[in-house]
Order: sequence, then C-alpha cells, then structure tokens
Amino acid sequence: MSVVLRATWIAKEGEEEVVLDALTKLSPASREEPGCRFYQAYRDPAEPRIFHLFEIYDDDAAVAAHGESEHFKQWALGRAIPVLETRERLFFETIDV
Repeated sequence: MSVVLRATWIAKEGEEEVVLDALTKLSPASREEPGCRFYQAYRDPAEPRIFHLFEIYDDDAAVAAHGESEHFKQWALGRAIPVLETRERLFFETIDV
C-alpha cells in the first residue's frame, strides 16, 4: 500500500506566477526524494489561479519526510503557501492487487 496525496492550491488574485514559479522548483526536487514514487503539479487552463498536485509516496514516513525537506520548506512553505487563498490536501491509499 502506498500513500496518495491530492492537493489543490488556489492562489490569491495576482499571485499565480509566484505559485507557478515555486512549483517549477519544488517539483523536480520532490521527485528525487527517497520514497516518492510520483509527483506532478498541474494547472487548470480555464482557471489559472487553481493548481493541483498529485503525489504518491511509499508510506507515511515518506510523506512526513517530504514535509520536512529543505525544498518543501523553501518553495512551498516559504513562497507558495503564503500567497494561497486556500489549500486543500486529501490523502488516499492505493489498492494493491
């Protein structure tokens, strides 16, 4: 079983480019983390303030390590999250057959 995280970030009006820039730096570094199986940010072309992240981790420890990583602290906590209007995170488990 892996942990799946689906996040939705909505940027404050006029802050879309700050979030986009942070995600272009956060995503490649996150993909290199041990325990990260998949990490993809994407954007709604009809609503440029809305960003989504789809992430898959080996386990809860890998999710926690992601949140403690220097790149997450710098680009998510330090740049993107402060300019968000809303942030939603939903957690799921894979069905392994």
